Amino acid sequence: MRREVPPTVFLETYPDVEETLEELSRRGVRMAVVSDAWPDLPDLHAGLGIGRFFEAYAISTVLGCNKPDPRMYHHASAALDLAPAQCLFVDDDPDLVAAAVRLGYAGRALCRDTAVSDVPSITSLTELLHFF
Repeated sequence: MRREVPPTVFLETYPDVEETLEELSRRGVRMAVVSDAWPDLPDLHAGLGIGRFFEAYAISTVLGCNKPDPRMYHHASAALDLAPAQCLFVDDDPDLVAAAVRLGYAGRALCRDTAVSDVPSITSLTELLHFF
C-alpha cells in the first residue's frame, strides 16, 4: 500500500523563511528558485506553503545542467524577464554565489552560523529586506 505523506510531516522551513518571503512578496519582489533538485520541487514547496511566492523554477533535472552552469541562473532571470544586474542570487554555497556574481548578478551567501569573507553574506533571510 502507498499513502501520500504531506511534506510538513518530514520537512520544515527555518523560522525566518515564510515571514521573509511574505514580506518580499508584499513589497512586489519577484522571485524564482534556482536549484539542483528534482522535478517535483514546486509541489514540495506548495506542500510547505511557500510555493505561492515563486514565479519560476530553474531545476537542474529539468534543464539538464547543474549550478554553476550559467544556464541555471539565466533560465530564472529570463523567466522573470529581468537582466542579471536586476537580480539578487542567494545560496548557501558561497562558490555558487561567486559564480552568479561573475555572471553579473548581485549575490549573497546565506551562512546561518557565521558570515564568510569571500563573497557578501547574510546570516538570516530577514537581512534581504534591507535590499528591497
